[in-house]
Amino acid sequence: MELRTAASPKDAKYYDTTRLRDEFLIDDLFMPNEIKLVYSHIDRIITGSAVPVKGELVLTAGDELRAEYFLQRREMGVINIGGDGIITIDGKEYEVGYKMGMYIGMGKKDISFASKDAENPAKFYINSAPAHKTYPTVLIKREGTPSEDVVIIKDENKKELGSAEESNHRVINKYILPGQVETCQLEMGMTELKPGSVWNTMPCHTHDRRMEVYLYFDMPEDAIVMHFMGEPTETRHIVMRNEQAVISPSWSIHSGCGSQAYTFIWGMVGENQDFDDMDDVAMQDLK
Repeated sequence: MELRTAASPKDAKYYDTTRLRDEFLIDDLFMPNEIKLVYSHIDRIITGSAVPVKGELVLTAGDELRAEYFLQRREMGVINIGGDGIITIDGKEYEVGYKMGMYIGMGKKDISFASKDAENPAKFYINSAPAHKTYPTVLIKREGTPSEDVVIIKDENKKELGSAEESNHRVINKYILPGQVETCQLEMGMTELKPGSVWNTMPCHTHDRRMEVYLYFDMPEDAIVMHFMGEPTETRHIVMRNEQAVISPSWSIHSGCGSQAYTFIWGMVGENQDFDDMDDVAMQDLK
């Protein structure tokens, strides 16, 4: 597990390109037959991936967590951006298809990942946060019939926003948030831009009460997203490519503009789970 320390905005504004990428960019995700995890001191979020090809991949705590098992003191969200997969949790199998998600509550001990087809492996994207209470483990689908351990994303949590004229026509799918999937602090969702739209989260905002991580995907190999970060009056950018993630501290804006449409997963961890608790930044105040 890779460890990263927190960064002060007073220091970050002096970072060059290499230092910005070293501190905030998460590269080399979705490596075959590997679980990759990055532990950030910013709200103690763990961001990672699991790509099982030849067999199962077993999630362990490692030395860094000083725990008997990974979710001894944590909760976890997973979204699959690859082929059909299976997540086995304490002996129970969940079939997790493309763009399906899971919330796994604190206390679950034995967690493993597998793919149904080695030629089209699952790509499990992971966000994990410290937890203080156990909430139910559920499979999250966009469509279908709910059951005891299957949650269907509510219509009100599939929001179409923006416009073609503003180049930000998009659909926000809220997977994990209060009222749909209960957690201690973790929230996750997926935003899909319509063809011809390239901007996300603009006008932009910050939220001092929680941090955020973006994973950009559904991009051709020659496409890029210019991810904008930093304090509103000290903006910086990081060039993002397909299946790369970026850490956004609570003091930073988090916005992007791509060379073409793309999709991104957002994960938030912190004190306040109110989705609309944002400190909006006026366009004329950006520098």
